[in-house]
Amino acid sequence: MTFSSFSFKVPGEVIYGENSISKLPEILSTMSLTNVLVISDRGLEAAGMVKKITDVLDAASTKYSIFLDVEANPSCDTVDKATAMYKMEGLNGIVCLGGGSPMDTAKAIAVLASNGGKIQDYEGANKFKSTSVQILAIPTTAGTGSEVTPFAVITDKEKNYKLTVFSYEIVPEVALLDPSMISTLPALVAAATGMDALTHAVESYLSRASSLFSDAMAEKAMELIGMNIRRFVANRGDVEAASGMLLGSMFAGIAFSWARLGDCHAMAHPLGGFFGVPHGIANAILLPTILEFNALADNGKYEKIYNYIKRADNGSSFVPEMLVNEIKELLEQLSIPKTLSEVGVKQELIHDMAIDAMKSGNVLINPRQTLLADIEALYQKAL
Repeated sequence: MTFSSFSFKVPGEVIYGENSISKLPEILSTMSLTNVLVISDRGLEAAGMVKKITDVLDAASTKYSIFLDVEANPSCDTVDKATAMYKMEGLNGIVCLGGGSPMDTAKAIAVLASNGGKIQDYEGANKFKSTSVQILAIPTTAGTGSEVTPFAVITDKEKNYKLTVFSYEIVPEVALLDPSMISTLPALVAAATGMDALTHAVESYLSRASSLFSDAMAEKAMELIGMNIRRFVANRGDVEAASGMLLGSMFAGIAFSWARLGDCHAMAHPLGGFFGVPHGIANAILLPTILEFNALADNGKYEKIYNYIKRADNGSSFVPEMLVNEIKELLEQLSIPKTLSEVGVKQELIHDMAIDAMKSGNVLINPRQTLLADIEALYQKAL
């Protein structure tokens, strides 16, 4: 075996445990955060999840302000409004509660509150030196892994474009994983976010930028998600399954923080920008098509992925098509749409979406070399 050069670090602290949100005031005190911005969304407010956090803060007399107007695929305007509140209230840290949208918003606020300007100024990699804003992230989905990643994805609505800010400076200082915080997810959300986490693990594992470290994280993620995604979607109150999904999503987040992703994610972002397709649904629909396309470049990892997620041993000698079919069967079991047309995607915008997808650095590390014409053909096939 040939070992290529690589490096890694795991910034931030991960705290996992049932009812670990009770430790929130103690953790904030350790971080010297005395007046924080609580960022979440209206859906989590309606579900009572925001109150669970504010009740803990109130009991400890911790000062906070609340910003709840984070939408799915958070916009540049939302980031500007939340940053203005952060500055006006004189706050000194952020507690973000939710999936990727509140966490991406929190990371973007940290960038702007520390460096000024507009979030569009920081698109790309390492466009600023540091941030002075500490973030504590509490995931309410087992999907994005954003609590441990150096990415913030923000939608520029004027351009129908999702921009990505990348820097290890925006990895949250603390990730607090409490399975009770994902126990009330609707089944479809649990399925979609779970498939997002699985796609993170699969794409980082197959990435040409993968390493022994990222592979180890991806393999553990696939093991946990493969064992638990069906059980968790069936019963979100299953604490063992919820814990497995939370931890699997976190390990997948670490994996793609260092190995990046591939064509699937490059193509999923325009689907959100142009048609508002939820990110997890976009990835889930695209994944079988991308795996089929990439099968030509398989170096033995497809069989390992298959063994992590298969339901039963069919006794056949492995061929890459078996993984594609297993993913399709999994999507059917989870009641996720099979085609892009089912979620409102129109053929006439395929070319424009393909142009945007090609701007993603993930295309460059996809296991099979990909051209604009390939992306268009893949969208067409998934349609």
